[in-house]
Amino acid sequence: MLRLISRSVLVLVVLSGLSACAGVKPWERDLLAKPHMELDPDPLQSAFDDHIYFSKEASSGGRGFGGGGCGCN
Repeated sequence: MLRLISRSVLVLVVLSGLSACAGVKPWERDLLAKPHMELDPDPLQSAFDDHIYFSKEASSGGRGFGGGGCGCN
């Protein structure tokens, strides 16, 4: 009985994983190509915010640039 339940659960997990493999239709790609859908929609503003944060917190690293917290980088 335990084998039957474990196999049923395994089959359900595999089937649910396969259902998520849906492709993007060509007419849906325009929605995904908009600037506000990017991971970093405004890289200049993000860099500015990172600089202010690391200058005020007196910390360095973690964002791809080195330096101290004095704000003179």
